[in-house]
Amino acid sequence: MAGILKKIDTPEDLRKLEKQELTQLAQELRKFIIDIVATKEGHLGASLGVVELTIALHYIFNTPEDLLVWDVGHQAYGHKILTGRREIFETNRQLDGISGFPKRSESVFDTFGTGHSSTSISAALGMAIASALKGEKGKHHIAVIGDASIASGMAFEGLNHAGVTNANLLVILNDNAIGIDPSVGALKEYLTKARVGYKPARDNIIEALNFKYFGPVDGHDLQGLLDILDKMKAIKGPKFLHVITRKGKGLKKAEEDQVKYHAPGKFEPDTGELLKYDTEGLPLKYQDVFGLSLVELAEKNEKIIGITPAMPTGSSLKYMMKAFPERAFDVGIAEQHAVTLSAGMATQGFTVFCAIYSTFLQRAYDQLIHDVALQNLPVIFCLDRAGLVGEDGATHHGVFDISFARAIPNLMIAAPRNEVELRNLLYTAQLGLEAPLIIRYPRGRGVLKEWKLPFKRIIPGKAEKLKDGDEIAVLSIGNMASNVEKAIKKTSFQNKIAHYDMKFVKPLDEELLQVIFKEYSKIITVEDGVKNGGFGSAVLEFAASSGYKGDIEILGVPDKFIEQGSVDQLQEISGIHVEGIRKKLETMS
Repeated sequence: MAGILKKIDTPEDLRKLEKQELTQLAQELRKFIIDIVATKEGHLGASLGVVELTIALHYIFNTPEDLLVWDVGHQAYGHKILTGRREIFETNRQLDGISGFPKRSESVFDTFGTGHSSTSISAALGMAIASALKGEKGKHHIAVIGDASIASGMAFEGLNHAGVTNANLLVILNDNAIGIDPSVGALKEYLTKARVGYKPARDNIIEALNFKYFGPVDGHDLQGLLDILDKMKAIKGPKFLHVITRKGKGLKKAEEDQVKYHAPGKFEPDTGELLKYDTEGLPLKYQDVFGLSLVELAEKNEKIIGITPAMPTGSSLKYMMKAFPERAFDVGIAEQHAVTLSAGMATQGFTVFCAIYSTFLQRAYDQLIHDVALQNLPVIFCLDRAGLVGEDGATHHGVFDISFARAIPNLMIAAPRNEVELRNLLYTAQLGLEAPLIIRYPRGRGVLKEWKLPFKRIIPGKAEKLKDGDEIAVLSIGNMASNVEKAIKKTSFQNKIAHYDMKFVKPLDEELLQVIFKEYSKIITVEDGVKNGGFGSAVLEFAASSGYKGDIEILGVPDKFIEQGSVDQLQEISGIHVEGIRKKLETMS
């Protein structure tokens, strides 16, 4: 490690440096991030883009007494390194390591836990108002938010409220014209105009909201940032600094391909070249099976529409956006809008596939109930990243969707066990539904090399028996079928174990369940969602109403937030890995 960075254990150490030393520190910090992420993986481009801004904020403001909130937190690696976590930064996103996002229990410098977008302004405003109520004069509250995140409704709600307060709030817009994918929408176009010549637009929307506006300024001009932030400290009330940065700054490959280098995996730190992995013959990712299958269906069905809130690459809706740009929409980080937009289109006879990560559908729960299910509109929600997602940790696990969606009337919930089942669910959905449908599938690669088989219609609410047995019945949902199959083969009494793929959480195949209740006195359910209120609970509820007297064991995610780690490690913690299922089978035999 180079000379200056190794001396910085806290921002107090940073503030002891001469200003002319900070440029060298920025170079060292950028290299440190590159070297670690190259081997340990993580979110790269966003943190590289705010190195100078991170140093300037901690140098000018008296953190942690002054409160700093990072929106989403993809860009907070430099912040973590400068606030006492340099020596353990290589554990970032690993089991029992530090979180990839700001986390209050991890450090006093992480003033607010983030991971989802557009929360920083509301949180920092809440802190500022609370400080005023406590009589804490001169305390600063800073929210750093990106140009993609600020377009979200919640960010506007925070700005709208802040503008009618005297809160000592500084909102810093980190404007790099990209979130994970390129930013979209009218606000993006407005900000683009403001960037030209580094002059504010004549009609300034921020000043109209009663903020004192400064910028745009060069986010890589460290001395300039120090000067403007020092001046803004003396200004009372809500203020706004528009900072222009480049995502991936300092690594040529990351600057040139900002989408890929958002989270690039392993790469050569000196050149940025991605390490090559032999994927020949491996199953395709579920997201790509979805995206490519949707294009197939859209070629024959002109009523199909695709919608995603800022995840065209992550959800693979990018394939439809390329093939049918007039029928595929990226609406930006606006999950509530995406759901109700889908509902509006559905009222006009279109077949709408809303591609959204499971963890982000939580942000549109009211719209799911009020705008879709209550009106019984047949919107198809394609929930990518359902279940445990791995290193992104507690903020991103898609483990709640079964539980929160199961309570909603009219809403069907399906989970394919493999890629062919996913294709067939998509095909069935576009044939015409009388109710909304959730199709949930996991992050990462599937289990079949041959996935592109002819489409077949699936009967909603019908399960499938995968294996005979006469003593124990295992009921799995979704991709858990694979773990169950492997676990059964590892037992010494596999012929006694029957295995059923239930396919649908709602409606349950009650007719088949009645048969299972008559034939088996021991039942195990397996799911990759929370046990409370989930698939197993649904089976247990129906068993109780049917007078079932046998034993039912539920395997699923326990009633706690699961932190970061590999999917295999987290499944083990939850007891839904192959060995955990095998042990449960052994105890019930």
